[in-house]
Amino acid sequence: MNDGNRIIAPSGSFAAWVRRITKLLTPGPTDRQHIIDQLQEAESRHIIDVGTVAMMEGALLVSEMKVADIMVARSQMVFIEEDASPADILPEVVESGHSRFPVLDDKHEKVLGILLAKDLLSLAIDPEQQFNIKDIIRPAVFVPESKRLNILLREFRSSRNHLAIVLDEYGEIDGLVSIEDVIEQIVGEIDDEHDIEDEELIRKHTGNRFTVKAHTPIEEFNEFFGSSFDDATYDTIGGVVTNEFGHVPRRGEKIELDEYEFKVLRADKRRIHVMRVIKAADSIETD
Repeated sequence: MNDGNRIIAPSGSFAAWVRRITKLLTPGPTDRQHIIDQLQEAESRHIIDVGTVAMMEGALLVSEMKVADIMVARSQMVFIEEDASPADILPEVVESGHSRFPVLDDKHEKVLGILLAKDLLSLAIDPEQQFNIKDIIRPAVFVPESKRLNILLREFRSSRNHLAIVLDEYGEIDGLVSIEDVIEQIVGEIDDEHDIEDEELIRKHTGNRFTVKAHTPIEEFNEFFGSSFDDATYDTIGGVVTNEFGHVPRRGEKIELDEYEFKVLRADKRRIHVMRVIKAADSIETD
């Protein structure tokens, strides 16, 4: 209030009055990118730590992503055939390290259900028992590739399912997606026993998936993968990937170079830190 030449603050603490005025004068975020920019600004000023910012960014990005963005393609699915014997199933379960497996018919056209690895424990006690896989499989959940991840996560939580079969627009099997795949978009890669160590530059996971630090020298990357990325212009694989993007990519962005798919797992405004690399299945050398 103005009393002559004096400005008198309203009743209440002066600090509270200042906060209310500041709130009125400070524009709020206008879109998701504005929120992300504000989070990164807060991180640069050490108001929020980098891990918290990464998770908050991931939570925002999940609402924009679809199942097709993160699903395991049909060609990379680990599945069990309906007529497989325990002698065939157990080595596959142990080698893959997964806990849930789609069970397909003999033509690999239909998903009959989901096999849980824990349901095979009785075989360890009595290997000679009568075994019919149809007696122990659970009903499969099917989702379209266009479903948004935030909706899928909510459905996973409410139904207590951990795995869904992805169908394309024609109702054919297109791949699969797990609750872990969705959560990884928020908190980052969940590979407790496989986390890349400080001294490691490249870590192999199951199948054709790798975690690679962006500052890995191109020569070392080429030697490990048998690739031939040019090291004349850039020293690191992160430099090559950033150049191909044409900008510093954000977490979650993907790009394909030659026979590799690079997905950014951690990055800031200045550079990439860690990437997931998937090598085309038909280019993997067999032992």
